[in-house]
Parts: sequence; structure tokens; C-alpha cells
Amino acid sequence: MKTALANLEKLKNGVRNIPDFPIKGIQFKDVTTLFKSTELLAIASKTLTDEYRGLGITKVIGIESRGFIMAPILALNLQAGFIPIRKEGKLPADVYEEEYEKEYGKDKIQIHKDALTSEDIILIHDDLLATGGTMHAAYNLINRIGVKKIYINFLIELEDLKGREIFPKDTDIRSLIKYSI
Repeated sequence: MKTALANLEKLKNGVRNIPDFPIKGIQFKDVTTLFKSTELLAIASKTLTDEYRGLGITKVIGIESRGFIMAPILALNLQAGFIPIRKEGKLPADVYEEEYEKEYGKDKIQIHKDALTSEDIILIHDDLLATGGTMHAAYNLINRIGVKKIYINFLIELEDLKGREIFPKDTDIRSLIKYSI
């Protein structure tokens, strides 16, 4: 238990804080500092994998773009497939899409129509939970397709922004590192 807490503290300390990015007043949590360190990448990978081992995950979905870093690692470790959710116009085959509101207008995400089946148990991964808009759109998209179970995971959660509150109460949402802002 002490090792697990020490490892989480190492991860938390390894995240770079960038003030006023992308706009003034925002404290951007930069996870790239975790990925450049072999030790921190290994800790993050092992900790996330251990969270979901034995749950029957068949596909890990990564959300463009920073979700594409850890999701394939998790998929490999969990012996599952990797599926990308991309922004509109980036996938070459037939897609399902979900439109959602952002701070500055609307956006769309897409997934290939042949990516999932009703028998899949899904882990959706992204780097950060803030207001939850993009992940909520991904969750709605996957729900509409219809799968057995959906788990949601983030490296970081900004708790004060209450992003998890937009999901149904029974949604399994887990975050490795939590910050109060």
C-alpha cells in the first residue's frame, strides 16, 4: 500500500503545470512529462493495467489525441484490441458520429462502424477529465452502438470542474491522479 501511494505521488509530482495555456487563467496539466520518463511511464502503465485486469476488457478506446498514448499500452497489457475515436473526417471507413458542445461551438467525434460488437466490454481512456464534454460524447456514442459494459478512465481528474457529474451515477469512472484547482 505504501508503494502504491508513493507511486501515485511520483506521478502527481511528474505532471508539469503550465500557467496560462491555452488561454490566460488556465493551469494546463501536461502529461507528456510522464511519458518521457521510463519510470513514470512504467508506473502509470502498471497502475492503470492493474485497475482493469480481470474485468474482461475486450477493447480499449483512446480519444484523440492524448488518449492515443496510453490506450494502446493498456490494450496490449489487457490483451484487448485498440480502437481510436477521432475528430470528424479522420477515419477512412464508414463511421458513427456524435456531435457535442464545446466552449467555443460544436465538435464531432467518430468511430468506425465495424469497430465494436454487442459482446464487447469497453475501456474508454483519455488523459484528462475537466468538464467531461468529449468523454461524455464518446460514452454516448459507444452506448448508442451497444456493448456489454463501459468503463471510463483518465490519467488526471480536475475534481473542482465536476466533469464526472454529467455521467449517469452508475458509470464506472476512475482517475489515477486527482487535483483540486
